Amino acid sequence: MSKVVEKFIKYVKFNTASDESMNTVPTTSGQLVLAKELVKELEQIGMSEVSVDENGYVMAVLPSNVKKEIPKIGFIAHMDTCPEVSGMNINPKFVENYDGKDIVLNEEKNIILSPKDFPELKDYVGKTLITTDGTTLLGADDKAGVAEIVTAVEFLIENPEIKHGDIKVAFTPDEEIGKGADHFNVKKFNADLAYTMDGGAIGELECENFNAASAKIIINGRNTHPGTAKGIMINSMLIAGEFMDMLPKNETPATTEGYEGFYHLVTLNGGVEKTKLEYIIRDFDAQKFEKRKQFITNAAESLNKKYSKGTVEIEIKEQYRNMKEKIEPVKYIVDTAFKAMKLANVVPKVQPIRGGTDGARLSFMGMPTPNIFNGGHNFHGKLEYIPVDSMEKAVQVILKIVQLYEEM
Repeated sequence: MSKVVEKFIKYVKFNTASDESMNTVPTTSGQLVLAKELVKELEQIGMSEVSVDENGYVMAVLPSNVKKEIPKIGFIAHMDTCPEVSGMNINPKFVENYDGKDIVLNEEKNIILSPKDFPELKDYVGKTLITTDGTTLLGADDKAGVAEIVTAVEFLIENPEIKHGDIKVAFTPDEEIGKGADHFNVKKFNADLAYTMDGGAIGELECENFNAASAKIIINGRNTHPGTAKGIMINSMLIAGEFMDMLPKNETPATTEGYEGFYHLVTLNGGVEKTKLEYIIRDFDAQKFEKRKQFITNAAESLNKKYSKGTVEIEIKEQYRNMKEKIEPVKYIVDTAFKAMKLANVVPKVQPIRGGTDGARLSFMGMPTPNIFNGGHNFHGKLEYIPVDSMEKAVQVILKIVQLYEEM
């Protein structure tokens, strides 16, 4: 078993699901447990300035071994996993020499990973895959990234003949709930540029992401006995239905792709008296993004006019912006990653992120940070898997990036 796989299997055993309902930093204690374990490991392999702060951010440095000035490069991954699917008691399964057929993850529950549903599986015929057992997620998002970074810096330490500048490493909490960069100390990290190892399939290279906002809607109704409710009862759930009907049916995650934006209903809870909806709003184009926020606000206002003021309350919070405007002026950092992939015999696939990473916000905090593949597929679900070869290639890409900057 290769080092990157050993580390990955070790890390996924830690339950690090974040929790949006908590106000602590990090939001769950399991993330701190993994953070402290990573500190020990980074110290053991010989990293310098290893630390974990009170917010759970792990940082370390591999000092330059050359005298000339080289850009200080950061590599970043997040420790938490998606809270929507269990990350407890993860039991990874190995599928060696994959034959291109259905993979039975859980015979008892009839959970199958099939190329009929995921044709990209055919790209990995003959490869070794790591899958779930069908009862939890796998955690490749983003413990694969963590494992790849640690493996790469350990290789550099063990092979000092490879010349490099300062290499900065950071592992962050709570990325899955949009808080990964909230307490990131960019000044302490002190990198000129960075890369998040948080993309998906092998070859992905991303320097554009959604503009993102959340919308919380509360609909206030009025309850009374249904037998004498005429002219008195106001059923908030029915008004919620009206609100949902006002949004475009063809602009949801299930009906969009590429550069298309959407409105996504994340949660819906309610009764006659009160109903709560939570949406996320996404678009790559800044002007279209503003129009989306205004559209959903107008929908709420029109219902208040129909019923009465205060029937619908709406709160919109911006989450992150498209990193493109911060990356384009320093596009050489994307070009360098592109070249590194080709040197590692990986076909680069430059594409937009239909989501966000810590790198999006970090780019606006003064540290341009595009996103590189970690090799995983089907993140956030029980059908998640990752090819071993893709993780090993990600390690090679990190090493090639390091070498390219030294050669500049």
